Amino acid sequence: MITWFITGAARGFGLELARQALERGDRVVATARNPRDVEQALSAYGERVLAVALDVTEDAQARAAVDAAVYAFGRIDVLVNNAGRGVLGAVEETSDAAFRAVYETNVFGLANVTRAVLPVMRRQRSGRILNLSSIGGFRGAPGFGVYCSTKFAVEGLSEALHGELAPLGIHVVIVEPGYFRTDFLDASSLHTEGRVIDDYAATAGAVRDAVPGLNHGQPGDPVKGARAMIELADSDHPPMRAQLGSDCAAAMDGKIAELRKETDAWRALALSTDHDATGSAA
Repeated sequence: MITWFITGAARGFGLELARQALERGDRVVATARNPRDVEQALSAYGERVLAVALDVTEDAQARAAVDAAVYAFGRIDVLVNNAGRGVLGAVEETSDAAFRAVYETNVFGLANVTRAVLPVMRRQRSGRILNLSSIGGFRGAPGFGVYCSTKFAVEGLSEALHGELAPLGIHVVIVEPGYFRTDFLDASSLHTEGRVIDDYAATAGAVRDAVPGLNHGQPGDPVKGARAMIELADSDHPPMRAQLGSDCAAAMDGKIAELRKETDAWRALALSTDHDATGSAA
């Protein structure tokens, strides 16, 4: 029996992952801004689930939630940084407040929770950290520029953590889902900016118009996605990155091919900037 600590566990991937972990007999610390939502959804699992109030943007709350987890269950084996939010609109259309709000949750919130959990895992000399990124963490897209930038930050942070923590027996996995039938495209998770600039009608504007038609018709199955994350957490040798969904895998392949084509085309320019053999600069 292992202990999971899951943020954003009231709905979507977080709730489904909590449910599957409990179904197989594990213990779950299920955190959410409103823990009553978690309690109602997972009431059948009794004392193996601990619902804790957590706004990930509050560092003190993150530390209190971890203390409660350790008090109840003695350890934390798997941290799943799932809580997140998005904003839809061109970068120029996005207000400073909306820009910062997404970073507060997706980047600084993830960092708050990770810093709170790491002392526990370091003492254990074991643990798994699953950081929810997105295909948007590897490939930017019009209309989702701000959101994608937060996921790029998560990927860079996670790569560094992977190197820092692997010698301590703690493995970091970047989970990159494509479009799944969660509530991410609902207004409760995805804020749409009210400012519209006509010059972006064919790019960010087209994406904004298309999103309502995509909601709840996405190709990814959250039940299967959660099952895949459990497999990643159980693996003795998990990958640093794991794509979920055929759409994500295809987009990843396309981006890698684009990178190779571009770097090959501009390789001579890259190599031209070194000092010459004599050590003199032009």
